[in-house]
Amino acid sequence: MIAVRHLRKAFGAHVVLGNVNVEIYPQEVVVVIGPSGSGKSTFLRCLNLLERPQGGEIVIEGISLTDPKTRIHDVRTEVGMVFQQFNLFPHKTVIENLMLAPVQVRRWTPDRARAKGMELLEKVGLADKAAAYPASLSGGQSQRVAIARALAMEPKMMLFDEPTSALDPEMVGEVLAVMKNLASEGMTMVVVTHEMGFAREVGNRVLFMEGGDIVEEGTPEELFGKPQQARTREFLSKVL
Repeated sequence: MIAVRHLRKAFGAHVVLGNVNVEIYPQEVVVVIGPSGSGKSTFLRCLNLLERPQGGEIVIEGISLTDPKTRIHDVRTEVGMVFQQFNLFPHKTVIENLMLAPVQVRRWTPDRARAKGMELLEKVGLADKAAAYPASLSGGQSQRVAIARALAMEPKMMLFDEPTSALDPEMVGEVLAVMKNLASEGMTMVVVTHEMGFAREVGNRVLFMEGGDIVEEGTPEELFGKPQQARTREFLSKVL
């Protein structure tokens, strides 16, 4: 579904991604772990060209994002993204946040977008908050709304950039539960996270990044149980 070949990204002289190669398959949950500054979030943001790489190629469902002729906007409509900060529109109600993109981008009728939005709020356990404004929500509720908003576009895959890192510990579980449910339904997901329990339980594959490269990858059993690289072992010894 996603093929990344020789991906390179630098900010000035600082190389953030050196030579990243990976393939992600339909219905796979790929979890990206590693120390801060290892390039995880930049890698994720390159997958929908929120960051433009200096080299290499990203192909999503056969379409090269790095080809100048590609209409990146069309590809982005198929890729949902959830950020550390929830990025909800504060002046719109929860249901209006969910309706905005389907109406403006997908050209749905407001009635259809509202019905889909209510269905998704039900799914994330927040149907009673449809008329509320973001300022009245907890962090966990805000992030669940942000996930529902991304799903309202009916994307083919979802990217999560440390979706629980801005939350109080007791709110982390409610967001991870929504993500686990999505994974069980077969959504293709790439998740950058520090939640090792989630990586272990939900990931089909775990990528360990360090210094802008994928140092090691494998199933959760392989990576957590028998890591091959000394750097992976050192990292896991500190976080597990």
